[in-house]
Amino acid sequence: MVEHANIRVVHRGGSKINFRAPVVSSDSKFLLCASGNYVKVYSTATEECIHELRGHTDLVTGVLLKPSNHLQVYSCSADGSVRLWDFADGILIKSYFVGHPISAIYASAHHEGVVFIVFRDQRTELFQLVVLHLPQSAEQIVEGLELSAVLPDVSASPESIAFGRGGEYAASVKDVHLVVYFFKKSQMFSFSLKQDNKKGRKNTFTCVACHPKDDVISTGHEDGKIRLWRNFNHKKEYTYLTLHWHHNAVSSLCFTPEGTNLLSGGVESVLVQWKYGQETQRDFLPRLGAAITHISVSPDGALFCTSHADNKITIIESCVKVSAVIQGLVKGESVATDMMVDPRTKALVLNGKPGHLQFYSLQRDKLLFNLDIVQQEYIHELGLQQFEVVKAALDAAGERLATVEERKQKAAELELHLKLWTFDQQTQSFVLDTTISAPHEGGITAMCFCPAAPDHQTATLVSASKDGHFKAWQQTVPPTHMEDEGPTWSCDFVGSYHSLAPQCCCFSADGSLLAVGFQGVVTLWNPATWELLTTLSQPPGDIRNLCFGRLSCSKYLLGTTVKNLLCCWNLLTCSLEWSTSMDVSLLLSDPLSENMAAFCSLNGCTDLFVFKPCEPRPLFCQKAVCPGKVTRAVFSPRDAMQESCDESCQWLNRSQLYFLGQHMDLMTFITKAEEEQLMASNKQLAIDDTVAMTPFQLLLGQRRQGGEDDLDQSDRPDTAAREHLPQGSAAVKELLQTPAHVLPAATFLCSVFLQSLLISVTESSKPKHVEEEMESEKEEEDSEEEEMQTGAFGAKRSLMGASEAAAPAMTRAQVRELRRVKKLERGWLSGLLDS
Repeated sequence: MVEHANIRVVHRGGSKINFRAPVVSSDSKFLLCASGNYVKVYSTATEECIHELRGHTDLVTGVLLKPSNHLQVYSCSADGSVRLWDFADGILIKSYFVGHPISAIYASAHHEGVVFIVFRDQRTELFQLVVLHLPQSAEQIVEGLELSAVLPDVSASPESIAFGRGGEYAASVKDVHLVVYFFKKSQMFSFSLKQDNKKGRKNTFTCVACHPKDDVISTGHEDGKIRLWRNFNHKKEYTYLTLHWHHNAVSSLCFTPEGTNLLSGGVESVLVQWKYGQETQRDFLPRLGAAITHISVSPDGALFCTSHADNKITIIESCVKVSAVIQGLVKGESVATDMMVDPRTKALVLNGKPGHLQFYSLQRDKLLFNLDIVQQEYIHELGLQQFEVVKAALDAAGERLATVEERKQKAAELELHLKLWTFDQQTQSFVLDTTISAPHEGGITAMCFCPAAPDHQTATLVSASKDGHFKAWQQTVPPTHMEDEGPTWSCDFVGSYHSLAPQCCCFSADGSLLAVGFQGVVTLWNPATWELLTTLSQPPGDIRNLCFGRLSCSKYLLGTTVKNLLCCWNLLTCSLEWSTSMDVSLLLSDPLSENMAAFCSLNGCTDLFVFKPCEPRPLFCQKAVCPGKVTRAVFSPRDAMQESCDESCQWLNRSQLYFLGQHMDLMTFITKAEEEQLMASNKQLAIDDTVAMTPFQLLLGQRRQGGEDDLDQSDRPDTAAREHLPQGSAAVKELLQTPAHVLPAATFLCSVFLQSLLISVTESSKPKHVEEEMESEKEEEDSEEEEMQTGAFGAKRSLMGASEAAAPAMTRAQVRELRRVKKLERGWLSGLLDS
């Protein structure tokens, strides 16, 4: 099978925003962070994403403000390039290609025309810090750059390198070694600690920061200690002061711009502020929600920013209060619940921060809200067993939600809770209705709602457990006279099959059938009477997934087995229709079509097959979609149906397929036509000539395209006025499209701008209306002289001429003369009549 080149796998939202430390602009109005292949620019006031700096073709690994220009920013990427941006306008200014994947970038105001980057040396397989010289070139793309080595062996983490006072030295930490390199003398000093301290805890360095005004280096360690190093320019006379508050590794250190405070953070979710020179005085900002991974400060010191392990950035006003929170898609080590789409908000629903479900907008790439399921404070401590959300299910209308939370006790006992929620229109959130403690004696393996209830007031939920039973939970609504009591849930039926443990269950699209997989047997039940209808035979192997066909393929039931088989049963004949050998890790159906998607694992990668159960030929196949296994995916309905003519793209017309990769990256499939449409929407729209002109447009003018239509409309007054506007030039367009801070001096632009506004008038190009005005003025003079000579006879002749000319259309000169006559003063006639 051949891959279809007109469909690509792309990142669509949900990328990490905590991968690198965020950067705050000099005026504290913007926050920039690396997010996948882009650099996102957020407003610190509204938390909204203003720009996405797009240009890198691989993961962005660093963002850095340009020291000499506070409106420009550098970014580096694994694609081997450094790019310079105007982040306020979202414009790419220049690209520097190094040719090696870059993992970090640094700069110093005292080192002009250069930046420092970290990349892996292909010969030694070690990361090294080098100087990248940026030439003053007029070209937008620069290659063949000059590199100079600084430190031959450094850590790939950006937190492990810092530049000291005035850019005089660079400090690097790796393992238990601290290396300081002085640029002027080209000297290097190395300091080492013991692997373990007296209490057996590791002294490994985790991060480093340099004081902006004093020769002081601060280092964080794996045992939670912070050391302040002094006199490190003399290897034998160095000293350090030890600070200790964190009980685990220090993840990030940062000095304020004036050097009055030192900020530190770790897994405790607490921002600690140490007073420089008075280290015994500390301020704390606790309960930030998740472990701190990065800390940064705005150049004016007004804002602190912390990145967190739950893909969140917190903006803090000088360690006093949290002013804004920018939350990305919360990513943990794994997703226990299935990926679902909320029918009401079209949001992606899955595990969020511990004990919560997150509702994430795929269209806006923004977290809508978190739903607290466990409703208990989460304690960040390793080895502590706490409640976790392991299962979740939404009904077809998004009115009801079922969740399962469990906690394993030390004695291998399982504490289990099943919670039923109902959407509240007033609060626009889910409200807890019923909590069922110990709904099963074993862990719950699958859970689903019946899609079609007899009426909208009741609902049915089925849960399968390792205890060998599946239970049907029925919602009961209290009588109308008992309005204070809400709906309750109770067990309506308990089913089993030969003491086998059910592994999966699902309802048909109309809710008339329930399929439950008991290890190697598929059973079909009638939800109305809970009668066992039949069992389906299949090749050996336990059932892994079950999925009913939809619409015209609703008579089929598909299942996957642990023996790497995909089976399709015909429900009308209760026989195996077809089967094929493939290791299907995930099988799901599109709710709006007959299409089904199967993710298959092969040679360490995952392939995708899209097919209809009634046809043996797949509609679409894509090899090596992502490395590893895909275990979570979902079809998200589109707001507007696409119209793809290509047969291989039609399965994406109604729904879009999202899946989670090996590293918790949210991926999707996009067609070539859709990609071109998105690119076209980003371009500036051209204004049609029929739109009314603004004064600014009249000043600069628009070049009118010549054509036959212009000749036909030349008699119109508005059209004639448009034809002779000042002609727009390339200089004017460049003046309007280029940011002001990168333009030349105003004295240089003034003459060019004024010349572009001038109109060159020649005898051949003289406007017609100017010639008509000159002729009319000449006729006026002649008529006045003739009137003086002929007297009354001349006046009589002019009146006769006027009456004869009334029939044909008057010329523009005649209209002008008539308007002048109407404005004459005629008051003297009344005096003559009175006399």
